[in-house]
Amino acid sequence: MISVRPDVHLGKPCIAGTRIPVVNVLELIEAGVSFREIIEEYYPDLNEGQVKACVRYAIDVIQNEEIHFAPAEKA
Repeated sequence: MISVRPDVHLGKPCIAGTRIPVVNVLELIEAGVSFREIIEEYYPDLNEGQVKACVRYAIDVIQNEEIHFAPAEKA
């Protein structure tokens, strides 16, 4: 449900079939806006599955992220 295309929002992840960036939906959720409000007040063309797909995408990105730590400096 999430697509990344270089010709849409400079390759930022968007909800498939739309030009709505995933980050826009995630920022609304972070601000405390409910899924229902996101659909009714901001993006009426979306459904709950698409909003959930944004959350799932963020979870997948974090789970697959490689974290590299700099070597500890000797005292």
